[in-house]
Amino acid sequence: MSGEPVDVPREREVVEHRLLHAGRVWDLVSDTVRLDDGDVVREYVDHPGAVAVIALDDDDRVLLLSQYRHPVRHVLWEPPAGLLDVEDEGPVTAAARELAEEADLVAGRWWHLVDWFTSPGGSDERITVFLARDLTPVPEADRYERGEEEADMVATWLPLDDAVAGVLAGRLHCPTTVAGVLAASAARSAGWAGLVAVAPR
Repeated sequence: MSGEPVDVPREREVVEHRLLHAGRVWDLVSDTVRLDDGDVVREYVDHPGAVAVIALDDDDRVLLLSQYRHPVRHVLWEPPAGLLDVEDEGPVTAAARELAEEADLVAGRWWHLVDWFTSPGGSDERITVFLARDLTPVPEADRYERGEEEADMVATWLPLDDAVAGVLAGRLHCPTTVAGVLAASAARSAGWAGLVAVAPR
């Protein structure tokens, strides 16, 4: 291998695709996939994907929200985030919507920060995290009415360095928090060079 390693898309023939369980957010599916040495069966979570927002204020504090996550029986500190579940809505537009709905904020500037597959051996979920700055509040009359787990969310503004320390010390476990604050810290150390500016539609 020459040069730096780069993940590349590659399609393999799917001989059979079956729906095993239709879920509220994601489905469980089974694919029979043709590989070089024969067919194999892979069961995995078919997920719509998600976005998250590392919102930084003028003092480089990051916004984190507390949210109960039942599968792990924890209240986690997370950045604003949500599913790509609105038809024809691009990722950065979804991120702007989630920032407004969960944090009552609008950002004047946006950048792509980092993305990853959450569990590529068992799910096709991909999360894209954006950096948002120049924050202003959503007018009171236009604010979203939150429900379910979102109704009890508490917001805190944490200095980015303290968030990094919390991740490395094992106090913060949400994957979007872990990846997002570490990516934001690395980008700041590089003078924010190399980040790609994006804009909601």
